[in-house]
Amino acid sequence: MDEQAEAAPQPGGRLDRRAELSEFLRTRRARLKPEDVGMPDFGRHRRVPGLRREELAQLAGVSVAYYTRLEQGNGRNVSAEVLDSIARALRLTDAEHAHLTHLAKPKQHKKKPAARAQQVRPALRQLLDLMDGVPAYIVGRRAEILAWNRMAAAVFGDWGELPVAERNWARLVFLRPDYHDLFVDWEQKAIDIVCTLRMDAGCYPDDPRLSALVGELSVKSEDFRRLWATHDVKDKAYGVKLLHHPLVGELSLNFEGFRLLGETEQTMVSYHADPDSPSADALRLLASWGADKGRLGSTDPRPPLSA
Repeated sequence: MDEQAEAAPQPGGRLDRRAELSEFLRTRRARLKPEDVGMPDFGRHRRVPGLRREELAQLAGVSVAYYTRLEQGNGRNVSAEVLDSIARALRLTDAEHAHLTHLAKPKQHKKKPAARAQQVRPALRQLLDLMDGVPAYIVGRRAEILAWNRMAAAVFGDWGELPVAERNWARLVFLRPDYHDLFVDWEQKAIDIVCTLRMDAGCYPDDPRLSALVGELSVKSEDFRRLWATHDVKDKAYGVKLLHHPLVGELSLNFEGFRLLGETEQTMVSYHADPDSPSADALRLLASWGADKGRLGSTDPRPPLSA
């Protein structure tokens, strides 16, 4: 087993917030070169990639000792102003800035709120069912798939056939070969999932279920270990997803993510094809095929993806 797997949390454990903060800052610093931030590079041999700690501290306007303590995982008493300065020096995105703040100044949650089962309001389930012809689902913390409609099952497979614990995008993408085949750009889908889990880890480092998921995937998937070690985070709300569907072939679908008000950790994701496109025709074919199956008494609009 490699070092990344050994460093990952074990099932039932917890994520080390100080280690997460240290590695996040180190990896963000390593990706910057002096010329990227307007500093001279005198061509001297650099023992580490990217900026040195003293260079980053100078850019942020803090002492080297102060920044060193922070990069060693000691975020105690750090002010929001200092974090803002460091974020600017590191050229962090909004998502990375938020992640840094969560790691350095974690919110005080009530007793184990993240461990409780996530619930979807009945009205939202009804809304999903009314979105006829539009694949849509609701995803929560830890990339858990909480609810979906008939068309989502037609496109992605019937998640109702799976145990509740397996209805998770990270498990499906990293542990199921059929989902590797489903996504034309599997690597990008995998990156998106890992970035989402990293954001969750910053908000809920004490979540035992998240730690268990990360630990299991780190042991079982070399790809997950590789991507988890990058410490990348981002909040991707829209884009285009290319699929190779086992029944209708290639699909090009636009997706939109809608953060649900009042359910800040739940997102509804919908997919649609461009009008009059081959993908739109393919979606209509899947919809009609699913309707025929429903009239025959089946609740599954398409065969599940092979295990």
